[in-house]
Amino acid sequence: MWKNKNIILIFIGEFIAGIGLWLGIIGNLEFMQKHIPSDFVKSLILFSGLLAGVIVSPIAGRWIDTYAKKHILLYAGIGRICSVFFMLFALKYESIFLMVCFMVSIQVAAAFYFPTLQATIPLVVRDEKQLMTINGMHMNISALSRISGTAFGGALLMITSLQTLYIGAIVAYILLFLLTFFIDIKEERRETKHNTKEKQRFTDIFPIIRQLPIVYIAVVLTIVPQLFIGGFNLMVINISELQHDSSIKGWLYTIEGIGFLFGAFFIKYAAREQTYVKWMYALTCFIAFAQLSLHFAHIKWVSLVSFGLFGICVGCFFPMIATIFQTNVPKLYHGRFFSFKNMFDRVTFQTVLLASGFLLDTIGLENMVVLFGFLSLLLMMYTMFRKKEELKSEGA
Repeated sequence: MWKNKNIILIFIGEFIAGIGLWLGIIGNLEFMQKHIPSDFVKSLILFSGLLAGVIVSPIAGRWIDTYAKKHILLYAGIGRICSVFFMLFALKYESIFLMVCFMVSIQVAAAFYFPTLQATIPLVVRDEKQLMTINGMHMNISALSRISGTAFGGALLMITSLQTLYIGAIVAYILLFLLTFFIDIKEERRETKHNTKEKQRFTDIFPIIRQLPIVYIAVVLTIVPQLFIGGFNLMVINISELQHDSSIKGWLYTIEGIGFLFGAFFIKYAAREQTYVKWMYALTCFIAFAQLSLHFAHIKWVSLVSFGLFGICVGCFFPMIATIFQTNVPKLYHGRFFSFKNMFDRVTFQTVLLASGFLLDTIGLENMVVLFGFLSLLLMMYTMFRKKEELKSEGA
């Protein structure tokens, strides 16, 4: 694996891009804190970027399946670099409108970049048996870049200006763009005539998902970790208030991050293709248990164990479902599928975030986590029941 130049370039690029991304996020939060007093307006600005990404996802999916993936990665890289200039002008003129332009443009670039990257990984891996290992390492590198980016961004913010953070982000995106030139993606030649383009419809992916039970189950079960992730920051704040301890926030993030790294390392040795469905159900159960156990979040050790368990479970879950998608969905549909998945995750995240805020205000953390825990179990039972019905119909 380490002899594969393309994989090494993807890993290095992911780490550099992750640092750039988190430098930008920290800069955005600081800018909004200075210039936007309303939390609701802040959420609308964040939502505008995510909405733009969702809107362009169907177009991105069609383009990824129609045109050369390397070209799309390069154009998305140019889009990322250019988008940061909006933010530099926003700082100069203290303009909220230019910040919204930045949020929209960088999310549009991301809507093209990340699905293309997911569709590229199977094309540069020589042995499909290595996909689980590579997906796990890819997600570990993402986690490490998040930790490094937030630490570096926080340190820079203390000693220098906001402008320096965004210049750092531009440098990171330029390095990523240059690295992308050296990636060698071997794709099957495809015609790009008018009649061929007409066949590349985004909606073609939905029958494919329904025809592949393991893919359908994996898509539905991804909602379960999103029920935790969507309200993650809000839950951390609430736990800190329940325990009257501000230091617990750092511990919860650290424990969850370490758990994720361990899970991604563990799953590549534990899971085999024949046992993926069993692993998905087992991990879903443990995530539901982690949610339910937060009913006792006022007890420090319980909250730490819950977040650690969740970190291990998602560290196992996400590399495994990435491998399921890459190996089961036909490569011809990878662009549209990963664009759909990106869109699905964004919508789910936003829905859970809004629901978490509402439920925390109305019924409180202890009751919300019980509700989400039971909802997770219901989703698991739904997929099990559907699988059983499909087996019956096949037998008939």
